[in-house]
Amino acid sequence: MRTFSDRVLSIQPTGVRKMFDLAGDDVISFGLGEPDFQPPPIAIEAFHQAMLDGRNKYTTTAGLPALRSKIAESWASYQPGMDEHNVCITMSGTNALLNLFLSLVNPGDNVLLPEPYFPLYGPDVSIAGGTAKYYSCLFENEFIPDVEHLESLVDENTVAILYNFPSNPTGGTLDTTQRDGLLEFAKRHDLWIISDEVYDRIVFDEPHVSFMGTGYERVLIVNSFSKTFAMTGWRMGYIASTNVEAMQQIIKMQYYIAACSNDAMQHAILAAMTQASDYPNILANEFKQRCDLIVDRLNAMPGVQCHKPKGAIYVFPKVDVPNMSSHDVAMELLKDGVLCSPGSAFGPSGEGHLRFAYTISQADISRGMDIVEATLLRLQAEA
Repeated sequence: MRTFSDRVLSIQPTGVRKMFDLAGDDVISFGLGEPDFQPPPIAIEAFHQAMLDGRNKYTTTAGLPALRSKIAESWASYQPGMDEHNVCITMSGTNALLNLFLSLVNPGDNVLLPEPYFPLYGPDVSIAGGTAKYYSCLFENEFIPDVEHLESLVDENTVAILYNFPSNPTGGTLDTTQRDGLLEFAKRHDLWIISDEVYDRIVFDEPHVSFMGTGYERVLIVNSFSKTFAMTGWRMGYIASTNVEAMQQIIKMQYYIAACSNDAMQHAILAAMTQASDYPNILANEFKQRCDLIVDRLNAMPGVQCHKPKGAIYVFPKVDVPNMSSHDVAMELLKDGVLCSPGSAFGPSGEGHLRFAYTISQADISRGMDIVEATLLRLQAEA
């Protein structure tokens, strides 16, 4: 007798979560990508007030028109003229991703996904009945995909390509020339572009480069308030596109996934976007300092090479310890009091890497890096 679906049996807990579940309370945690900030006070106050005001009911499936309009306005520098019809509020960025795959993918279709990858991408494609094809974003190329490799993967069953910049787990980021090359590839093959830009406001030194505003009508943006406004537990995100027909289908699918998003939280996010619009910049400035610190510390260690990310909240260094996998090294670090994620949790090309989320104080980063350095020296001496 069959007890569970092939669908649920085919997906597994992520390696990131497995490591997190093994950790005790006394470790220095570079594990989960969760900013160590609280939402802006105005958002918390607005959330409370909205509940007191009776904002505890269903909203329209696409979300509050005022919030959708505000989100559309926030994209005006990339794409003028968008309005509420170009936005659908979702219960997190992960909800947005599943919505898009369910809206675009039929059984037998395939989707091109980056690797190393955010661990939800592949299972989401499988849940939608499709097949994931992974394109490499390698250390040697600063984690930017190679168009020739993409050309070798695409076929008549490919319906979409997903890009994620700034990237989780690598921190890799595009410039406009690289973006345009990837855009032309998608146009050539008439692919949907699913552009995961949840770290668009956590960028360093240069402005974020988006797929929005490129004139291609098959661009679908996934975004979230979790990282940029430190609202990971609020589970609020959105999908945006200039393609109104696509948005109509996506909104229809959203009804069957979640009916609608949280009423009071939408009012709170509107308050944050209106009255604390500089909050993501405050976070980005702090994360840049942390990024500089952790990259400098890692690159001073023997057997470690680390690119300096231009955004997001992660570093993904190559760590060479003879005869040890990334999981082995991560477990040794955990025993010594530091939680990080093995690169293998993000796909085969992540092997030989570790992911550190610099979402803790600079003092804790320094203490953690002291332990990492001592552990690596010990392991290399024992090898």
